[in-house]
Amino acid sequence: MGELRNTDTVVVVGAGLAGARCAGALRAGGLRSRIVLLGDEPHAPYDRPPLSKDVLLGKADATTLDIDWAHLGVDLVTGRRATALEPGVLHTDAGELPYGSLVIATGAAPVALPGADRAHLLRTVDDALALRALLRPGARIVLVGAGWIGAETATVARALGCEVTVVEAGPTPVPGALPARVGGAMTAWYREAGVDLRCGAVVASVSPHEVLLADGTRLAADEVVVGVGARPATGWLAGSGVALDAAGAVLVDERLRTSLPGVLAAGDCVSYPSARSGTRLSVQHWDHALQSGAAAAASLLGLETPYDPVPYFWSEQFGRMVQYAGRHTDGDDLLWRGAPGDPAWTVLWLRDGRLRALLAVDRPRDLTQGRRLLERGAVLDPARAADPAVPLKAALAG
Repeated sequence: MGELRNTDTVVVVGAGLAGARCAGALRAGGLRSRIVLLGDEPHAPYDRPPLSKDVLLGKADATTLDIDWAHLGVDLVTGRRATALEPGVLHTDAGELPYGSLVIATGAAPVALPGADRAHLLRTVDDALALRALLRPGARIVLVGAGWIGAETATVARALGCEVTVVEAGPTPVPGALPARVGGAMTAWYREAGVDLRCGAVVASVSPHEVLLADGTRLAADEVVVGVGARPATGWLAGSGVALDAAGAVLVDERLRTSLPGVLAAGDCVSYPSARSGTRLSVQHWDHALQSGAAAAASLLGLETPYDPVPYFWSEQFGRMVQYAGRHTDGDDLLWRGAPGDPAWTVLWLRDGRLRALLAVDRPRDLTQGRRLLERGAVLDPARAADPAVPLKAALAG
């Protein structure tokens, strides 16, 4: 794609963080043409991480981004859903919208359990407000999925006096992101918080006031919350010519350009090539949405910088701050800094001595220093890196 003309109308589909960041960065980058930011929710763009924290706890009712769209000269269109795409025209449930360039930022939609019509999902501010009204003292809450959202929701539900059971099909918490020996270190957190954690528990069905497990166990429930992951919200792109991977993520190049000329993508719905990781990555976290939204704008404005940041995310659960940076694989060497039972600990993943990723639990300095080392591709001395008393930046090899 060449440099964007100021006569082109740019349409950003998806008014989440990635889309909002892209629209704002386009205007900040000097683009003078029309910018349309279109979202299917009735709300102005808002931040999602507080939904499972402050909104559920009742500390906030909204997390709207502090952006004056009218002042920026961005046409914010809410409550309008994209239905199809063809070159130069976006089809919506309220008519056609021509474009010169387009950015796909429709994010990801939570996976629902088949037949679990009465179960709650936690993706939107309306989801959070509806669930908050039900988290009353003594309420029996069954959470399906011990991932990041499940742990955060369990934390809040316990703080509000609910009786909480978490069922997880995997052998330990966060089975899709962490190996069992690391996820296993988190099981004690549930027990200490008074949460009944049941791993290796497959849900057979959800019915009024009950969750039936595959082994025949019946769990009484006033409310059921499902947090078993999310899939790219890209079904509307069928037949558009935009290439998707097997999971439905939009395939983009190093500048976030799709297979359809004039169309880019950003945020939770993309799969991008990472030279740093040596593979394609699909990331569904706040930091990626923020950075990729800005990177898509930069690409539209003609900048040649490849998009390849160090992936990063955080989760607040059971009184702990859990932070992860980088990307590990099963073949990497795992190194502990501290013991799993310690109040704070870190896990490092190394490949031929080179730091590939780290998970820090209440060790923010490890995370800060580790991110810098990941950006540099630093090689560590394993013996020094394993000593929690040695700053990571002082654990370099050689």
